[in-house]
Amino acid sequence: MYPINGRVILHVDMNSFYASVEVAYDPSLKGKPLAIAGNPEERRGIIVTCSYEARALGVKATMPLWEAKRLCPNLIIKTPNFDRYRKASLEMFEYLRTYTDLVQPVSIDEGYMDISDCYNLGTPYEIAQKIQKELQDNLKLPSSIGIAPNKFLAKMASDMKKPLGITILRKRDVEKVLWPLPVAEMHGVGTKTAEKLKPIHITTIGDLANANEIQIKAILGINGERLKQRANGIDERVVDPDAIFEFKSIGNSTTLPEDTTDEEILYGVLRRLADSVSRRLKRKESLARTIQIVIRYYDRKTITRSKKLENPVVEAKDVYEVALQLWKKHWNEEPVRLIGITTMDLIEKKDAFKQLDLFSYEEDAKKEPLFNTIEKLQSKFGKDVIKKGITAKTEESKTKGTSFNKDFLQSREDS
Repeated sequence: MYPINGRVILHVDMNSFYASVEVAYDPSLKGKPLAIAGNPEERRGIIVTCSYEARALGVKATMPLWEAKRLCPNLIIKTPNFDRYRKASLEMFEYLRTYTDLVQPVSIDEGYMDISDCYNLGTPYEIAQKIQKELQDNLKLPSSIGIAPNKFLAKMASDMKKPLGITILRKRDVEKVLWPLPVAEMHGVGTKTAEKLKPIHITTIGDLANANEIQIKAILGINGERLKQRANGIDERVVDPDAIFEFKSIGNSTTLPEDTTDEEILYGVLRRLADSVSRRLKRKESLARTIQIVIRYYDRKTITRSKKLENPVVEAKDVYEVALQLWKKHWNEEPVRLIGITTMDLIEKKDAFKQLDLFSYEEDAKKEPLFNTIEKLQSKFGKDVIKKGITAKTEESKTKGTSFNKDFLQSREDS
């Protein structure tokens, strides 16, 4: 059960996590159709997640609240309580680390474990059974677990039996178990990539596994080569406990109360999003080298456009300026339903550099004496004695916009 030269990887995936946490907090909700959703009074309310009882009645994530209520009139609606979910997530990962230090969270409700050296605790299946049982008994949280020789196969395995499933997927099972599946069901592919593969007659994971590598690379770039390897069960990535801290983007989006073409309203939303993103960049002590905007129109058509910057930015006014340029260039003046700003290609503040040009040189030169003073103080008393500007622990909005960054790992005092 424990290969001599290989690895044993678990992918632990919590089932309907937000809803399960609410049931753990209030046992009277157990067995009832429950959904976590946005403000029920606003049109923007959508289902974030729901219990399996609700799913059995057709309710699913991303469904508008009004549609979910039509399918399930007795649906219980809870607004998200992120402090509660963060606390449960931290407890869950703390428990997983009692087995091994090689635990890599990938989101608030899922993570990988490398248990290759845990042979004294039982077989991989026995360990998975114990983890699943104790998460259920002690935290009241159901989970599904995949067992495999690498991260990709473990992830695919954990999706095969939900809720409360345990699945073993070996490399020798790939051709029989994975290849017949639609390529869109493969982790890392999704609907949009599957659509790109249709013209070259790749519709199953097996088709992708046996596809012409040059052709795949021409369509999907370097990611195509990687996906072909995954389809063949090959994945050399290690379980890295520190990988969660390597964030690549920070963004926020918001759905408007009603579709609009009013530029005053739209520009106001852009400013608020730029402010929010800037605050989060500062909190992470990072700068962005790429700005992206998302525009979703009244008919749900969505476009994303981005701009690579010569100099990294962090201030709200700079984020807004670039977002506004993109907006003016790409908005087709049709009614807008959702707007988003995402900063990408991030660099830590301590590693950032600014390429001085004709326009910024004079302003930077004026600040040089201040920079020199700060540098001398840091040299004498340590780099954290003083910093340009103020790094404050600001509380971000819990209601406006949507964020998928991995902020759940911040301590509760930092949230």
